[in-house]
Amino acid sequence: MTDTRDWAGQTGDAWAQEWRRTDRSFAALTPHLGAAILAAAPSAAFQALDIGCGAGQTAHALAAARPDAEVTGVDLSQPLIEAARARSPLANLRFTVADATIAAAEVSPVDLYVSRHGVMFFPDPVAAFAALAQAATPGARLVFSCFAERRANRFAADLLAALGEDGEAPASDAPGPFAFADPARVGAILSAAGWAGEAKRVDFAYRAGEGEDPVGDAVSFFSRIGPVASLLREAPEAERPGLRARVAEACARRLHDGAVDFPAAAWLWSASLSEHAR
Repeated sequence: MTDTRDWAGQTGDAWAQEWRRTDRSFAALTPHLGAAILAAAPSAAFQALDIGCGAGQTAHALAAARPDAEVTGVDLSQPLIEAARARSPLANLRFTVADATIAAAEVSPVDLYVSRHGVMFFPDPVAAFAALAQAATPGARLVFSCFAERRANRFAADLLAALGEDGEAPASDAPGPFAFADPARVGAILSAAGWAGEAKRVDFAYRAGEGEDPVGDAVSFFSRIGPVASLLREAPEAERPGLRARVAEACARRLHDGAVDFPAAAWLWSASLSEHAR
């Protein structure tokens, strides 16, 4: 389970330090999300909010593509927001450290909500999406990506298995990377909060390592980010070299053409605010 306190602390710090490799890991998914966002964007000037914006890639891409939009990226992690602000500045883009539901009320009315894997961490998702609806314009749109089932995301399943965990078991619905893996559950959450949407499945290559030592790069990345990072961190120091060697073996099996790529899958959700939601 990953909760809001984690993002404001150690987890957010690690992601802020690893944002370049994290953006790289999603590089094959990003064009699909970007196209869905632009397709949902209003034709006239609009207000957009990026939920859990991280280091700002999604917000920056939207602001660059639509100079007539006012885009706000929001995240709980101060270091991530600092990383986002350090990217190429745009006049129509700003970043703030806040809870997304609070930020939405402050920039209301919002025409478009977007998120790359940032909505699975709400402690009460129905209440959160309902709050977003309250801050939205009639007919507002919501576009976000989230991981599909864990067994389809081999960077999680393979590495957990390498460390003796059951990587094939369904993940918990508790806030975390796979909390939105079940599209039926997510559809029910959205509906209860006033949104009507549909999901499209996207299979993509999750790039974990490249460069002169792709396997070493991948092991370094997974020691900082992802489902085995906490297991490695919490293991007795004497056991860590052996555990990292197992992770390296799992990564080596995914090495092809100079890169470590794991099969992965995500749901790409596009939703609209129901007529009587507000």
